[in-house]
Amino acid sequence: MERAREKKLFVCEECSVESLQWSGQCGHCGAWNSLSEIRKTRSTRRKSGESLRGLVKSFNEISRGRLARLPTGITELDRVLGGGLVPGSVILLGGDPGIGKSTLALQWVAAQVDQIRVLYVTGEESLQQLALRGERLGIDSLPLSTMAENCLESILDQLPGYDFLVIDSIQSMYSENVSSSPGSVAQIRESAERLTRCAKEYDCSVLVIGHVTKEGTLAGPKILEHIVDTVLYFEGDDTSRFRLVRSFKNRFGSVNEVGIFAMTEKGLREITNPSALFLSGCERDNSGSVVLVTQEGTRPILVEVQALLDPSSLANPRRLCVGLDAQRLVMLLAVLHRHGGVSLVGHDIFVNVAGGIRVIDSGADVAAAAAVLSSLFNKNFPADTVCFGEVGQAGEIRPVQRGEERLKEAAKLGFKRALVPKGNKISRKVQGLEVIPLLRVEDLVSWLE
Repeated sequence: MERAREKKLFVCEECSVESLQWSGQCGHCGAWNSLSEIRKTRSTRRKSGESLRGLVKSFNEISRGRLARLPTGITELDRVLGGGLVPGSVILLGGDPGIGKSTLALQWVAAQVDQIRVLYVTGEESLQQLALRGERLGIDSLPLSTMAENCLESILDQLPGYDFLVIDSIQSMYSENVSSSPGSVAQIRESAERLTRCAKEYDCSVLVIGHVTKEGTLAGPKILEHIVDTVLYFEGDDTSRFRLVRSFKNRFGSVNEVGIFAMTEKGLREITNPSALFLSGCERDNSGSVVLVTQEGTRPILVEVQALLDPSSLANPRRLCVGLDAQRLVMLLAVLHRHGGVSLVGHDIFVNVAGGIRVIDSGADVAAAAAVLSSLFNKNFPADTVCFGEVGQAGEIRPVQRGEERLKEAAKLGFKRALVPKGNKISRKVQGLEVIPLLRVEDLVSWLE
């Protein structure tokens, strides 16, 4: 026997702490006028011994057939998701305004509409605007179910008839159980929790599009990222046509995997060989240009690291870094001065990763240091040479993961020589590639001089 009871709560839009009664100031974070009223309906079940036994299952009796992945039809998305779409999973896709989140979502569902039943819900556009985007992408003739709705309850009423639901976006949704406006912390949390519960109950996958703040984080409470199964970030530079989809959380696969796309007039196009594309048009006969073999998830990628040193008359010379960690660059310069005997005090230093890609791999240290030294000595780094490795504060060059895969990728693109940490044990010699081991920063300085 079930009985429904309504519970009234007040939730702070700043810290998401719940209170039983309203007050002008949140007692947890101190924010003023931040409490919003929500109403929760919960059902209480009379607990009998039989019903309790029905809720308990032995671990080895749980069916795992429902976790079979369904390929999305887009190879780069399958790589990021870990092999495809898992039924009943909830995916959060975040990114800057105008970067192409809705375009990616529309191309995604268009690739799967022939395999599963898909519902695309737009809360920010009209159906006519959505149809115009579909016409531009060349998918306007597909039998795709669409819905322009902001009310969460109306959307959930349609959920049992579909296998894949897209919410564009979570900030535009509102629940009738919460009195605050759409986009508030209370509304976002309530919408995410109910979508997740329904996804597990009906075995329906859900893709939720979310906005980001000016700091680059997902708008809304942090609990939003904890609720969902997968968190994807859509990255890109306004001046570059390249777009990266990076996984920061994935309960069904590895994290930090990257899918690479190019934005075109007809939507997003997959980049199956990013190394060749990032190095196209690269003039490596100039000083300060070095090719780095970085690792994005399980994929090795070759990118060009550029450095420019210019004499400075400023008391504090400039240190500008694009595509790499700026704080790590400052550490590298200190290591070069202390252990390499290279003084860079009187120079403005500018370091850039060509192609608009952001590298978060610590193995980029050797490439950044080599580019700085090449520009300082005004000596070209050999065009047929690649490098990778992490630099420690004591001047040692440390090994990095997947060194053999990096060398194979470099050899495949025609490079003849590689500067690698001596600690990287290469089990098999890569044909056509000479490996030069580096033990300390002094070895790199001596090799470039």
